[in-house]
Amino acid sequence: MWEKERINFHENAMKPEKIKSLIEAGLSESEAHVEGDGAHFTAIVICPTFEGKSRIQKQQMVYDTVKPQLLDGSLHALSVKAYTPAEWSRVD
Repeated sequence: MWEKERINFHENAMKPEKIKSLIEAGLSESEAHVEGDGAHFTAIVICPTFEGKSRIQKQQMVYDTVKPQLLDGSLHALSVKAYTPAEWSRVD
């Protein structure tokens, strides 16, 4: 039983490219960089729409783009770092 569940988990696992696509489709003019292992992902998102938003508001905007996947369990964990283009230009 456990082996079957583990196989199904890997078959249904999200891919970084799919998460990138969902984020960029949901946030106009955004650029997303996503890495992960099929269960845990990190997204760096650069978007001019983040201008004037708090860190929490920026993250919520990104989470909203993948909300269905978070709710149905196909996306387990996503860590988000969100920047405006100006903020990103100052990151080393």
